[in-house]
This record gives sequence, C-alpha cells and structure tokens, in this order.
Amino acid sequence: VYDNIAVQVLPPQLTFDNAAQAIEWYKQALGAQEVSRAPGPDGKLMHAELRIGDSRIMLADEQQQGPYRSPDAFGGTPVSLMLYVPDVDQTFKQAIAAGAKETRAVQGQFYGDRSGNLVDPFGHVWNISTHVEDVSEQEMQKRMSAMAKPA
Repeated sequence: VYDNIAVQVLPPQLTFDNAAQAIEWYKQALGAQEVSRAPGPDGKLMHAELRIGDSRIMLADEQQQGPYRSPDAFGGTPVSLMLYVPDVDQTFKQAIAAGAKETRAVQGQFYGDRSGNLVDPFGHVWNISTHVEDVSEQEMQKRMSAMAKPA
C-alpha cells in the first residue's frame, strides 16, 4: 500500500543483446536470483525473470521481428531503475567492481535517501539507494531552497 492506494506489481522488462550474460552479471553485481529462463529455438532468451530483493525484473534478448531493442540500439535509454537495498555503499561498490560505470557518486539526498547512479555493462541505468531518514514535506522544501541558494 502506497498512500492508502493498493499498488499492483509493475516489473520492468529489459531487453539485451545478450540476456544470458546479463543474468550472470546481475547475479554477481546485485545479488539477483534467477526465477525462470525460456530460451527460443535459436538459443536467444525469449523470456527470463530475476528476483532482486523482493522485486522482479523480466529480461529478453532482442528479437529481429519485435519492437524491443537494447539500450545500445538506441544510443542509451530513457528509463532508469530504482533499487532500494539495505547497504547502498556495499551494493554500489560491488556493481562497480563487476563492471558498472558510476554516473553519480553515492551521497546523501535532501529527501532522505543515500543514493548513487550507475550504468550497467548492458546500458541500463540504475539509481541504487538506501532510505536513511523520513523527511517531512516542509523539511524537504527547506532543504531544496537551501540547495538552490548560491554559495
């Protein structure tokens, strides 16, 4: 329940040039667990599912006849994935050590999270966070105003 509204599960489906390689990377870098894998007749993955914490993501290889392409096919992605973990610093270091590229260092955020951004080796963008404090709307506005003031 989020703000008294029942939330349905909305797992992302990510497309890859090599989904099998991505599965192994997510296991190593983010502690993902493989739930299922369905290879097609050509050996490419038609569908796979991973669990990271209590969330699922779906994966598939690019298909010539389908509209889905990997981020490299478009020169990047307009979508980022938000992953909350118990220890952002440890998870972030683990992902970087496994080959992710940092785009924003882990740091405290005005809204109460400690987070950083990275791009995985397959072009997908991740915001990895740990919630460290509850911040009221009033305090959040105060912090945003302070950030906007010139130094």
